[in-house]
Amino acid sequence: MVFALALVAGLVLAAGWTISTYNQLVHGRQAVDAHWAQVESVYQRRADLIPNLVAATQGFLSQERLVYDELAKARAAYAGASPTSPDRVEAANQLQGAVGRLLAIIERYPELRSREVVLGLMDELAGTELRIAVERRRYNEQVRIYNQLVLSFPHNLIAAATGFTPRPYFQAERDAASSPKTP
Repeated sequence: MVFALALVAGLVLAAGWTISTYNQLVHGRQAVDAHWAQVESVYQRRADLIPNLVAATQGFLSQERLVYDELAKARAAYAGASPTSPDRVEAANQLQGAVGRLLAIIERYPELRSREVVLGLMDELAGTELRIAVERRRYNEQVRIYNQLVLSFPHNLIAAATGFTPRPYFQAERDAASSPKTP
């Protein structure tokens, strides 16, 4: 009788631990998804600002068509990538590089920078880039917490059995340390 009670108590404790661990994993995954959604909203803000900046500068810089085409392709790749895929991160990095090249071009034309509309849009874009950096940092921190939970023993046993896998971090591109090159 004592053995049966001990066995039942052990099973109840094991079930409780399993349920608690599963709930922690769900909570962690939901937190990562929420942070990703915030990153996405800031990326969308940037993607919405880019056509306005391009339109404001296009008349002055018709010879810089290559950068505009690159921006359009990067923006389309970003919009077409699956929201939670590594392709979306790569497309966001390509878009960031194209924006950097556009800003470098704008800096070469002082008469363009002095235009009110362009300055306002550049300020908006600079603010958005700062927001992106902050949201990426927050996302990476949440991914770190979640990945530790998924990969640490004994939580990894429940994670593997229920399909929880580590999430990728945002990482700088290989050439991110260098200044954007203008064509």
